[in-house]
Formats: sequence, C-alpha cells, structure tokens
Amino acid sequence: MKPIFLPGDKKAIAFLIAIIVLAIVAFRLLGDDGTVAAVDIPADSTAVSKPQHYRRYQPKQYIYNEGTREAELFDFDPNTADSTQLLRLGLQPFQVKSIYKYRAHGGVYRTASDFARLYGLTKKQFKALEPYIKISDDYRPAAELVEKEAPAPRDTVMYPIKLQENEHISLNSADTTTLRKVPGIGRYYAREIDRHRQLLGGFVSTEQLMEIDGMPEEALTYFTVDVANVKKMNLNRLTINQLKRHPYINFYQARAICDYRRLRGPLKSLDDLRLMKEFTDDDLRRLEPYVEF
Repeated sequence: MKPIFLPGDKKAIAFLIAIIVLAIVAFRLLGDDGTVAAVDIPADSTAVSKPQHYRRYQPKQYIYNEGTREAELFDFDPNTADSTQLLRLGLQPFQVKSIYKYRAHGGVYRTASDFARLYGLTKKQFKALEPYIKISDDYRPAAELVEKEAPAPRDTVMYPIKLQENEHISLNSADTTTLRKVPGIGRYYAREIDRHRQLLGGFVSTEQLMEIDGMPEEALTYFTVDVANVKKMNLNRLTINQLKRHPYINFYQARAICDYRRLRGPLKSLDDLRLMKEFTDDDLRRLEPYVEF
C-alpha cells in the first residue's frame, strides 16, 4: 500500500500549519479593525509605559497653557521688545511670530495706532496696552530731522494775486499784468483786451468787452472806465486803409467816407454819414465817441 502523503507534501502541510498559527496569534494581538488592542491605562497615565511603536507614530503637539497665563502690563517698544516680553504682555505666540516677521521685513511701528493693526488683537487688549506703548525717537521718520524750508515767494508776475470783490481796476490804463488780476482773466484774455483797446482807441463802456469772443461776463464788475483819454479819429484826414482798421468801420464804410469827401468835400458831422446806405443808426451810435471832424 502506497503512503497517503509524499515527503514533499508533509513539508507543505507543516508550512501551512505554521502560517495558520501565526495568523491566530496576530489576530489575538490586533483588534477587529486592525488597530492596537485596547489596554487599560490607570488614571495616572505616566505609570504605564507606552509601547515603542505607539510612541513612534504619535504626532508632536505643542500645548500652550493660555488659561493660566496672566498678562503683565509694563512699558515696551514694539520695535525692540523680545518674545519673552511680548508673551508676558499677554500676546499669543502666533502674534509674537507676526511681530517678528513684520520687523524682519523692515516694518517699523511709528505710532501706537500702528500696533493696533496686529492680527488677532482685540479692541479691549489694545486699549489696555496703548498707555504702555513707548516708541523710541530712533524709529521716527528721518524726514522730521530736516528743517522745512520757507516757501519761495510767489511770482506775482507769472501768477498775479486776484482781486477781491470790492476791488476794481481802470480798464483803459491797466497793463496786461494788472488785467490778469481780475478773476477769470488769464494771459490770453489780457492780451485780447489790450489789443481791442488799442484798435478802438480806448473803451467807453465795460460792455464793449463782450465784443471779445468768450470773454467771461462776470469779469466786467471789476473794471471802471475813464473816457477822458479815449483817442478819436478825424474822418476827414484818414485814408481808406486807416479807416477800416477801426473795429467799427468796415471796408465798404471806409470807401463811402472817402468817396463822400472826394465828391462833396469834408464831413461836418455824423449827420453826413446818415445819408449813406452803408451806415445804420447802430453803426453811428457806436462810432460817435470815436470820431471828430
């Protein structure tokens, strides 16, 4: 009769039995969920030594006993205070770290209000710390050491001081610099006023300023008019080119005056011009202050 198990089969069976025994032992040592089996630990946990493999994978924890720490109040400079002083003041470790990081990047606390921006600092805490914040003069802005220079005197030619509401200037005698003192009158309008004044021979009314394109009407109240020095033109002596230079006489009117003189002799009054179709009553009214015969 042949044997049931061959020699090689016996070795295989022995190996399987060993595997089964080891599995049973491991199952007893481990819980159902594969974790370390619970071990009863007395109230004083220091009385039992934890297994080496348990301590190896236990995460490191940092516990701050914040509840028992009492804040101390004393004078400090947030620019120079070290971590020990800051913690004694009742600040949290993350706040101390934030202060160090701020200073490392060149940050400077120049006023107590700068310290109020500290992350996590409550209004109550800041009010308690504020009287004790003493910032050294070494951290004040360097610009404070430089004496402020007196402002340069104003260039009244380039930037004239404007007139007050109760102040006035003479429209016919003021130069362009004086004209620019009038509110609303700048360099451009000052030149235009002077140019129009020369062409007219002088102003007889402030309303004539409105003949300048874009002239601000509110500027008229700052002028007075002296008609004593208004220049008049003799209609019997001027040529056609000289006559048409006046703002109130055009080419056709100047030619009509010269034709009248050539055909009828010198003009004696404005009534002689009324006979000409080139002149209207409004034209003669505007010309009257500027003509002589």
